[in-house]
Amino acid sequence: MTEPIAPGWAPTRALGRSVLLTGLLLLLGVALGRVDLVLLAAPFAIGAALNLRRTPQSVPEVTITADAAHLVEGGAVQAGLTVANPEAIGYDLVVVRTKTSPWLRLEHADRPFAITVPSDGWAAIDLPGEARRWGRQDVGPAAARAAACGGLLTCRPVVTPAHGVRVYPVTEPFKATESMPAAAGLVGAHRSRRLGEGGELAGVRQFAPGDRLRRIDWRVSLRTRDLHVASTLSDRDAEVLILLDLLGEVGLSGGVEGSASVLDTTVRAAAAIAEHYLHRGDRVSVLEYGAGGRRLRAGSGRKQYLTVLEWLLDVRADPVDEEYEPVLGAHHISTSALVVVLTPLIDPRSADMLAKLTQAGRYTVAVDTLPEDAAPPVRNQWSPLATRLWRIERENVLGRLREHGVPVVAWAGAGSLDLVLRDVARMASAPRGR
Repeated sequence: MTEPIAPGWAPTRALGRSVLLTGLLLLLGVALGRVDLVLLAAPFAIGAALNLRRTPQSVPEVTITADAAHLVEGGAVQAGLTVANPEAIGYDLVVVRTKTSPWLRLEHADRPFAITVPSDGWAAIDLPGEARRWGRQDVGPAAARAAACGGLLTCRPVVTPAHGVRVYPVTEPFKATESMPAAAGLVGAHRSRRLGEGGELAGVRQFAPGDRLRRIDWRVSLRTRDLHVASTLSDRDAEVLILLDLLGEVGLSGGVEGSASVLDTTVRAAAAIAEHYLHRGDRVSVLEYGAGGRRLRAGSGRKQYLTVLEWLLDVRADPVDEEYEPVLGAHHISTSALVVVLTPLIDPRSADMLAKLTQAGRYTVAVDTLPEDAAPPVRNQWSPLATRLWRIERENVLGRLREHGVPVVAWAGAGSLDLVLRDVARMASAPRGR
Protein backbone atom coordinates (compact mmCIF):
# COMPACT_ATOMS: atom_id res chain seq x y z
CA MET A 1 0.00 0.00 0.00
CA THR A 2 1.40 3.36 -1.00
CA GLU A 3 1.31 6.50 1.12
CA PRO A 4 -0.58 9.60 -0.05
CA ILE A 5 1.49 12.31 -1.69
CA ALA A 6 2.24 15.13 0.81
CA PRO A 7 1.69 18.80 0.01
CA GLY A 8 4.71 20.29 -1.73
CA TRP A 9 5.31 17.15 -3.76
CA ALA A 10 3.83 16.31 -7.13
CA PRO A 11 3.99 13.32 -9.50
CA THR A 12 6.45 13.54 -12.34
CA ARG A 13 5.80 12.74 -15.98
CA ALA A 14 7.56 9.42 -15.45
CA LEU A 15 4.86 8.39 -12.98
CA GLY A 16 2.17 9.52 -15.38
CA ARG A 17 3.67 7.51 -18.22
CA SER A 18 4.03 4.47 -15.96
CA VAL A 19 0.37 4.61 -14.91
CA LEU A 20 -0.80 5.26 -18.46
CA LEU A 21 1.25 2.42 -19.93
CA THR A 22 0.17 -0.02 -17.17
CA GLY A 23 -3.52 0.79 -17.64
CA LEU A 24 -3.29 0.60 -21.43
CA LEU A 25 -1.55 -2.79 -21.38
CA LEU A 26 -4.04 -4.21 -18.85
CA LEU A 27 -6.99 -2.92 -20.88
CA LEU A 28 -5.65 -4.39 -24.10
CA GLY A 29 -4.78 -7.69 -22.40
CA VAL A 30 -8.28 -8.12 -20.99
CA ALA A 31 -9.98 -6.99 -24.21
CA LEU A 32 -7.89 -9.17 -26.50
CA GLY A 33 -7.38 -12.06 -24.08
CA ARG A 34 -3.61 -11.59 -24.26
CA VAL A 35 -1.83 -12.78 -21.13
CA ASP A 36 1.53 -11.55 -22.43
CA LEU A 37 0.26 -7.93 -22.38
CA VAL A 38 -0.71 -8.33 -18.75
CA LEU A 39 2.74 -9.71 -17.98
CA LEU A 40 4.30 -6.70 -19.73
CA ALA A 41 2.29 -4.34 -17.52
CA ALA A 42 3.31 -6.11 -14.30
CA PRO A 43 6.87 -4.65 -14.02
CA PHE A 44 5.59 -1.09 -14.41
CA ALA A 45 2.89 -1.57 -11.79
CA ILE A 46 5.15 -3.41 -9.33
CA GLY A 47 8.00 -0.87 -9.75
CA ALA A 48 5.73 2.10 -9.14
CA ALA A 49 4.18 0.44 -6.09
CA LEU A 50 7.55 -0.42 -4.56
CA ASN A 51 8.92 3.10 -5.06
CA LEU A 52 5.80 4.76 -3.68
CA ARG A 53 5.42 2.57 -0.63
CA ARG A 54 7.08 5.37 1.36
CA THR A 55 6.78 8.97 0.20
CA PRO A 56 8.52 12.08 1.58
CA GLN A 57 6.43 14.32 3.80
CA SER A 58 8.57 17.49 3.78
CA VAL A 59 10.60 19.45 1.25
CA PRO A 60 14.38 19.98 1.38
CA GLU A 61 15.82 22.83 3.43
CA VAL A 62 18.19 25.20 1.67
CA THR A 63 20.54 27.49 3.62
CA ILE A 64 22.83 30.20 2.25
CA THR A 65 26.05 30.89 4.11
CA ALA A 66 28.52 33.72 3.61
CA ASP A 67 31.32 35.45 5.46
CA ALA A 68 30.18 37.72 8.27
CA ALA A 69 33.70 39.03 8.93
CA HIS A 70 35.09 42.43 7.94
CA LEU A 71 35.11 42.14 4.13
CA VAL A 72 36.80 44.82 2.01
CA GLU A 73 36.77 45.37 -1.74
CA GLY A 74 39.06 42.91 -3.44
CA GLY A 75 38.85 40.49 -0.51
CA ALA A 76 38.04 36.79 -0.74
CA VAL A 77 34.44 35.70 -0.17
CA GLN A 78 33.59 32.29 1.22
CA ALA A 79 29.95 31.61 0.36
CA GLY A 80 28.09 28.35 0.05
CA LEU A 81 24.79 26.50 -0.14
CA THR A 82 23.65 23.72 2.18
CA VAL A 83 20.79 21.36 1.27
CA ALA A 84 19.41 19.36 4.19
CA ASN A 85 17.10 16.33 3.97
CA PRO A 86 14.94 15.91 7.10
CA GLU A 87 13.33 12.73 5.71
CA ALA A 88 14.16 9.09 6.22
CA ILE A 89 14.00 8.75 2.43
CA GLY A 90 16.98 9.86 0.38
CA TYR A 91 16.68 12.31 -2.48
CA ASP A 92 17.67 10.77 -5.80
CA LEU A 93 18.55 14.15 -7.28
CA VAL A 94 18.50 17.76 -6.11
CA VAL A 95 19.01 20.62 -8.57
CA VAL A 96 20.15 23.85 -6.89
CA ARG A 97 20.60 27.25 -8.46
CA THR A 98 21.35 30.64 -6.98
CA LYS A 99 21.57 34.26 -8.04
CA THR A 100 24.37 36.52 -6.91
CA SER A 101 25.16 40.21 -7.02
CA PRO A 102 27.13 41.20 -10.14
CA TRP A 103 29.80 42.62 -7.81
CA LEU A 104 30.43 39.23 -6.20
CA ARG A 105 32.49 37.03 -8.50
CA LEU A 106 31.68 33.53 -7.21
CA GLU A 107 33.00 30.43 -8.95
CA HIS A 108 30.38 28.51 -10.97
CA ALA A 109 27.53 30.53 -9.45
CA ASP A 110 26.07 31.07 -12.93
CA ARG A 111 25.15 27.39 -13.45
CA PRO A 112 22.91 24.89 -11.66
CA PHE A 113 24.30 22.21 -9.36
CA ALA A 114 23.03 18.61 -9.33
CA ILE A 115 23.66 16.68 -6.11
CA THR A 116 22.28 13.74 -4.17
CA VAL A 117 21.30 14.03 -0.51
CA PRO A 118 21.11 10.91 1.67
CA SER A 119 18.30 10.27 4.12
CA ASP A 120 18.47 12.45 7.23
CA GLY A 121 21.62 14.06 5.88
CA TRP A 122 22.90 17.12 4.09
CA ALA A 123 25.14 18.18 1.23
CA ALA A 124 27.16 21.38 0.86
CA ILE A 125 28.17 23.39 -2.19
CA ASP A 126 31.14 25.76 -1.85
CA LEU A 127 31.09 29.07 -3.73
CA PRO A 128 34.45 30.79 -3.20
CA GLY A 129 34.99 34.10 -4.92
CA GLU A 130 35.98 37.74 -4.68
CA ALA A 131 34.17 40.95 -3.74
CA ARG A 132 34.53 43.45 -6.56
CA ARG A 133 32.79 46.58 -5.20
CA TRP A 134 31.69 48.12 -1.92
CA GLY A 135 28.06 48.07 -0.82
CA ARG A 136 25.46 45.66 0.43
CA GLN A 137 25.71 42.72 -1.94
CA ASP A 138 23.48 39.65 -2.01
CA VAL A 139 24.14 35.94 -2.33
CA GLY A 140 20.83 34.51 -3.45
CA PRO A 141 17.98 33.97 -3.58
CA ALA A 142 18.55 30.25 -4.07
CA ALA A 143 16.08 27.68 -5.36
CA ALA A 144 16.17 23.89 -5.06
CA ARG A 145 14.05 21.15 -6.53
CA ALA A 146 14.36 17.52 -5.43
CA ALA A 147 13.30 14.22 -6.99
CA ALA A 148 12.57 11.11 -4.89
CA CYS A 149 10.94 7.69 -5.05
CA GLY A 150 12.90 6.64 -8.11
CA GLY A 151 12.15 9.91 -9.89
CA LEU A 152 8.37 9.41 -9.62
CA LEU A 153 7.87 12.40 -7.28
CA THR A 154 9.34 15.89 -7.39
CA CYS A 155 8.93 18.74 -4.99
CA ARG A 156 7.89 22.20 -5.97
CA PRO A 157 10.77 24.73 -6.04
CA VAL A 158 11.98 25.68 -2.57
CA VAL A 159 13.18 29.30 -2.57
CA THR A 160 15.43 30.72 0.14
CA PRO A 161 15.77 34.50 0.58
CA ALA A 162 19.03 36.21 -0.26
CA HIS A 163 21.80 36.47 2.29
CA GLY A 164 23.31 39.94 2.55
CA VAL A 165 27.06 40.48 2.47
CA ARG A 166 28.55 43.78 3.58
CA VAL A 167 31.54 44.82 1.48
CA TYR A 168 33.31 47.85 2.92
CA PRO A 169 35.12 50.36 0.70
CA VAL A 170 38.85 50.05 0.40
CA THR A 171 40.55 53.00 2.08
CA GLU A 172 43.06 54.62 -0.21
CA PRO A 173 46.30 55.72 1.48
CA PHE A 174 45.71 59.18 2.93
CA LYS A 175 47.45 61.44 5.39
CA ALA A 176 47.35 65.15 6.13
CA THR A 177 50.29 66.59 8.00
CA GLU A 178 49.05 70.18 8.09
CA SER A 179 47.40 71.53 11.22
CA MET A 180 43.67 72.01 11.47
CA PRO A 181 42.26 75.52 11.03
CA ALA A 182 40.40 75.29 14.35
CA ALA A 183 40.62 72.92 17.31
CA ALA A 184 37.92 73.40 19.91
CA GLY A 185 37.65 70.08 21.74
CA LEU A 186 38.98 69.14 25.14
CA VAL A 187 42.03 67.05 24.37
CA GLY A 188 43.67 66.02 21.13
CA ALA A 189 46.67 66.27 18.85
CA HIS A 190 46.02 69.63 17.14
CA ARG A 191 47.40 72.96 18.25
CA SER A 192 44.61 75.34 19.23
CA ARG A 193 44.61 79.10 19.57
CA ARG A 194 43.86 78.92 23.27
CA LEU A 195 46.44 79.00 26.04
CA GLY A 196 46.84 75.85 28.09
CA GLU A 197 48.87 72.69 28.52
CA GLY A 198 50.58 71.77 25.29
CA GLY A 199 53.86 71.55 23.45
CA GLU A 200 53.64 74.69 21.28
CA LEU A 201 55.25 77.80 22.82
CA ALA A 202 52.94 80.84 22.86
CA GLY A 203 55.14 83.32 24.74
CA VAL A 204 56.53 84.33 28.14
CA ARG A 205 54.46 86.04 30.85
CA GLN A 206 54.76 86.89 34.54
CA PHE A 207 54.24 84.18 37.10
CA ALA A 208 50.69 83.90 38.46
CA PRO A 209 49.18 81.80 41.25
CA GLY A 210 48.50 78.28 39.96
CA ASP A 211 51.36 78.16 37.47
CA ARG A 212 53.56 75.09 37.59
CA LEU A 213 57.14 75.53 38.77
CA ARG A 214 58.50 73.56 35.84
CA ARG A 215 57.14 76.29 33.54
CA ILE A 216 59.40 78.98 35.04
CA ASP A 217 61.73 80.57 32.50
CA TRP A 218 64.82 81.19 34.62
CA ARG A 219 66.74 83.17 32.02
CA VAL A 220 63.99 85.77 31.68
CA SER A 221 63.34 85.72 35.45
CA LEU A 222 67.00 86.46 36.29
CA ARG A 223 67.18 89.23 33.72
CA THR A 224 63.98 90.98 34.88
CA ARG A 225 64.30 90.00 38.58
CA ASP A 226 60.63 88.83 38.43
CA LEU A 227 59.38 85.28 37.98
CA HIS A 228 58.25 84.57 34.44
CA VAL A 229 56.75 81.40 33.00
CA ALA A 230 56.53 80.02 29.46
CA SER A 231 52.96 79.83 28.23
CA THR A 232 51.91 77.24 25.65
CA LEU A 233 49.02 76.64 23.32
CA SER A 234 46.76 73.79 24.34
CA ASP A 235 46.45 70.65 22.23
CA ARG A 236 42.84 69.88 21.43
CA ASP A 237 40.86 67.68 19.11
CA ALA A 238 39.00 68.98 16.07
CA GLU A 239 35.71 68.19 14.38
CA VAL A 240 35.70 67.15 10.74
CA LEU A 241 32.47 67.12 8.73
CA ILE A 242 32.63 65.05 5.53
CA LEU A 243 29.94 66.33 3.17
CA LEU A 244 29.01 64.02 0.28
CA ASP A 245 27.56 65.63 -2.84
CA LEU A 246 25.13 63.07 -4.27
CA LEU A 247 23.30 65.25 -6.79
CA GLY A 248 24.88 63.54 -9.78
CA GLU A 249 26.71 60.39 -10.83
CA VAL A 250 29.26 60.32 -13.65
CA GLY A 251 31.18 57.39 -15.05
CA LEU A 252 30.77 53.65 -14.91
CA SER A 253 32.08 51.63 -12.02
CA GLY A 254 34.45 48.82 -12.90
CA GLY A 255 34.95 47.52 -9.40
CA VAL A 256 38.03 47.69 -7.23
CA GLU A 257 40.45 47.07 -10.13
CA GLY A 258 38.50 48.85 -12.85
CA SER A 259 37.44 52.41 -13.54
CA ALA A 260 35.96 54.43 -10.70
CA SER A 261 32.77 56.43 -10.95
CA VAL A 262 32.14 59.62 -9.01
CA LEU A 263 30.28 57.66 -6.34
CA ASP A 264 33.17 55.19 -5.99
CA THR A 265 35.70 57.97 -5.53
CA THR A 266 33.42 59.78 -3.09
CA VAL A 267 32.84 56.77 -0.84
CA ARG A 268 36.46 55.59 -0.86
CA ALA A 269 37.77 59.09 -0.19
CA ALA A 270 35.29 59.57 2.65
CA ALA A 271 36.39 56.30 4.25
CA ALA A 272 40.08 57.27 3.96
CA ILE A 273 39.57 60.76 5.41
CA ALA A 274 37.47 59.42 8.26
CA GLU A 275 40.03 56.74 9.07
CA HIS A 276 42.86 59.30 9.15
CA TYR A 277 41.24 61.82 11.46
CA LEU A 278 39.62 59.25 13.74
CA HIS A 279 42.99 57.56 14.14
CA ARG A 280 44.33 60.92 15.36
CA GLY A 281 41.58 61.21 17.96
CA ASP A 282 39.39 63.78 16.20
CA ARG A 283 35.63 63.78 15.96
CA VAL A 284 34.16 62.96 12.54
CA SER A 285 30.61 63.34 11.22
CA VAL A 286 29.21 62.61 7.76
CA LEU A 287 26.39 64.37 5.91
CA GLU A 288 24.69 63.81 2.55
CA TYR A 289 23.89 66.69 0.22
CA GLY A 290 20.87 65.45 -1.68
CA ALA A 291 17.18 64.72 -1.39
CA GLY A 292 17.71 62.25 1.47
CA GLY A 293 20.00 64.39 3.60
CA ARG A 294 21.14 61.56 5.90
CA ARG A 295 23.50 62.57 8.69
CA LEU A 296 25.82 60.68 11.02
CA ARG A 297 26.48 62.42 14.32
CA ALA A 298 30.02 63.31 15.28
CA GLY A 299 31.99 60.76 17.25
CA SER A 300 35.51 59.51 17.78
CA GLY A 301 37.38 56.26 18.17
CA ARG A 302 37.29 52.92 16.41
CA LYS A 303 33.58 52.48 17.06
CA GLN A 304 32.86 55.66 15.11
CA TYR A 305 35.09 54.44 12.28
CA LEU A 306 33.14 51.19 11.98
CA THR A 307 29.90 53.20 12.14
CA VAL A 308 31.12 55.43 9.29
CA LEU A 309 31.94 52.39 7.15
CA GLU A 310 28.50 50.92 7.83
CA TRP A 311 26.87 54.27 7.03
CA LEU A 312 28.73 54.56 3.72
CA LEU A 313 27.32 51.23 2.51
CA ASP A 314 23.93 52.89 1.97
CA VAL A 315 25.22 55.87 -0.04
CA ARG A 316 23.45 56.16 -3.37
CA ALA A 317 23.34 58.80 -6.07
CA ASP A 318 20.41 61.02 -5.16
CA PRO A 319 19.59 63.33 -8.08
CA VAL A 320 16.70 65.75 -7.58
CA ASP A 321 14.80 68.13 -9.81
CA GLU A 322 16.50 71.39 -10.69
CA GLU A 323 13.69 73.31 -9.02
CA TYR A 324 14.40 71.58 -5.72
CA GLU A 325 17.08 73.03 -3.46
CA PRO A 326 18.49 70.58 -0.88
CA VAL A 327 18.23 71.98 2.62
CA LEU A 328 21.67 72.64 4.09
CA GLY A 329 22.05 75.65 6.30
CA ALA A 330 25.29 76.92 7.79
CA HIS A 331 23.61 76.86 11.20
CA HIS A 332 23.62 73.05 10.99
CA ILE A 333 27.44 73.06 10.95
CA SER A 334 29.70 73.90 13.88
CA THR A 335 31.70 77.09 13.47
CA SER A 336 34.92 75.30 14.41
CA ALA A 337 34.45 72.25 12.17
CA LEU A 338 36.51 71.59 9.08
CA VAL A 339 34.05 70.87 6.26
CA VAL A 340 35.48 68.56 3.59
CA VAL A 341 33.08 68.56 0.65
CA LEU A 342 33.47 65.64 -1.78
CA THR A 343 31.82 66.87 -4.97
CA PRO A 344 32.14 66.40 -8.75
CA LEU A 345 30.95 70.01 -9.24
CA ILE A 346 28.64 69.16 -12.11
CA ASP A 347 25.53 70.72 -10.56
CA PRO A 348 25.28 74.52 -10.10
CA ARG A 349 23.66 73.99 -6.69
CA SER A 350 26.86 72.37 -5.44
CA ALA A 351 28.91 75.47 -6.25
CA ASP A 352 26.28 77.70 -4.62
CA MET A 353 26.39 75.55 -1.48
CA LEU A 354 30.18 75.85 -1.26
CA ALA A 355 30.06 79.62 -1.68
CA LYS A 356 27.39 79.99 1.02
CA LEU A 357 29.33 77.90 3.52
CA THR A 358 32.47 79.96 2.96
CA GLN A 359 30.57 83.25 3.22
CA ALA A 360 29.08 82.03 6.51
CA GLY A 361 32.59 81.65 7.95
CA ARG A 362 32.89 77.87 7.82
CA TYR A 363 36.28 76.32 7.12
CA THR A 364 35.49 74.63 3.81
CA VAL A 365 37.62 72.51 1.51
CA ALA A 366 36.26 71.18 -1.79
CA VAL A 367 37.62 67.86 -3.06
CA ASP A 368 36.99 67.30 -6.77
CA THR A 369 35.85 63.71 -7.34
CA LEU A 370 35.20 63.94 -11.08
CA PRO A 371 37.29 61.40 -13.07
CA GLU A 372 39.81 62.92 -15.46
CA ASP A 373 38.35 61.17 -18.48
CA ALA A 374 34.73 61.99 -17.64
CA ALA A 375 32.72 63.41 -20.54
CA PRO A 376 29.08 63.58 -21.65
CA PRO A 377 27.93 60.71 -23.88
CA VAL A 378 28.57 61.06 -27.61
CA ARG A 379 25.24 61.55 -29.36
CA ASN A 380 26.14 63.23 -32.67
CA GLN A 381 28.89 65.15 -34.44
CA TRP A 382 28.43 68.11 -32.08
CA SER A 383 29.23 66.12 -28.93
CA PRO A 384 33.03 66.84 -28.92
CA LEU A 385 32.39 70.57 -29.22
CA ALA A 386 29.78 70.43 -26.46
CA THR A 387 32.25 68.56 -24.27
CA ARG A 388 34.87 71.29 -24.74
CA LEU A 389 32.35 74.00 -23.86
CA TRP A 390 31.27 72.01 -20.81
CA ARG A 391 34.86 71.71 -19.59
CA ILE A 392 35.49 75.43 -20.11
CA GLU A 393 32.36 76.30 -18.14
CA ARG A 394 33.41 73.95 -15.34
CA GLU A 395 36.87 75.57 -15.17
CA ASN A 396 35.13 78.93 -14.88
CA VAL A 397 33.10 77.59 -11.93
CA LEU A 398 36.28 76.38 -10.23
CA GLY A 399 37.88 79.77 -10.76
CA ARG A 400 34.91 81.62 -9.29
CA LEU A 401 34.95 79.34 -6.25
CA ARG A 402 38.61 80.08 -5.63
CA GLU A 403 37.85 83.80 -5.92
CA HIS A 404 35.26 83.35 -3.17
CA GLY A 405 37.91 81.74 -0.96
CA VAL A 406 36.92 78.11 -1.53
CA PRO A 407 40.04 75.95 -2.04
CA VAL A 408 39.42 73.19 -4.59
CA VAL A 409 41.74 70.21 -4.93
CA ALA A 410 41.44 66.98 -6.91
CA TRP A 411 41.45 63.77 -4.90
CA ALA A 412 44.83 62.07 -5.23
CA GLY A 413 45.14 59.96 -2.09
CA ALA A 414 47.96 60.68 0.35
CA GLY A 415 48.66 64.37 0.91
CA SER A 416 45.67 65.53 -1.14
CA LEU A 417 44.58 68.11 1.42
CA ASP A 418 47.95 69.36 2.69
CA LEU A 419 48.20 72.45 0.49
CA VAL A 420 44.61 73.55 0.93
CA LEU A 421 44.68 72.87 4.69
CA ARG A 422 47.75 75.08 4.91
CA ASP A 423 45.86 77.89 3.17
CA VAL A 424 42.76 77.39 5.32
CA ALA A 425 44.82 77.37 8.52
CA ARG A 426 46.61 80.53 7.41
CA MET A 427 43.31 82.29 6.73
CA ALA A 428 41.88 81.10 10.06
CA SER A 429 44.85 82.50 12.01
CA ALA A 430 44.82 85.83 10.17
CA PRO A 431 43.26 88.74 12.09
CA ARG A 432 39.73 89.54 11.05
CA GLY A 433 38.68 93.07 10.39
CA ARG A 434 35.93 94.51 12.54
